Amino acid sequence: MSKKASPPRLTLGHSTLAARDLDGLVAFYCDVLGFHVSNRGPVGENAEMAFLSQDPSCHHQIAMVSGAPVPERAFAMVDHLAFRTGTLDDLRALRAALVEAGVEGILPMCHGNAWSLYFTDPEGNGIECYVDTPFHVAQPQAKPYDLDQSDEEIVKTTREQFGSEPEFRPMAEWQEEFARLLERA
Repeated sequence: MSKKASPPRLTLGHSTLAARDLDGLVAFYCDVLGFHVSNRGPVGENAEMAFLSQDPSCHHQIAMVSGAPVPERAFAMVDHLAFRTGTLDDLRALRAALVEAGVEGILPMCHGNAWSLYFTDPEGNGIECYVDTPFHVAQPQAKPYDLDQSDEEIVKTTREQFGSEPEFRPMAEWQEEFARLLERA
């Protein structure tokens, strides 16, 4: 009996959002979140698409289309786009930009392996922006954290909150273990 071929390794290329107000949604993602329009144009007679990116190696990280049915959204942590950023200061700057733009309901949440900010865009699409912590913590986990604390205080609090979890360890150790698992697959 022959061994089944392994599927190819996939990476997420982009997400597509239906837009009620394409101009307003593009403005929010560009002016508040720092994306840039890489292309924009009509699709058929009654629709338009906008392609946005922050990555010069990626034509678009997000595509938006008008004229398509827009699903109702309820809770940002369940159905959302997630964007990694580099530092807690990045999250602080993002929170300040969101507050300045009048975004309400910004929810800081620590998952043990990430410090996140959850919020919604003007059309109710959930967004998570996060920074990886130096820890692996079995998921799901979610506890509030105070982004006004110093980086050192946030790391200390995260270690205190999650350090007794059975899988708690440095992220580098978990990554090495998971890489070995993927090699065997």
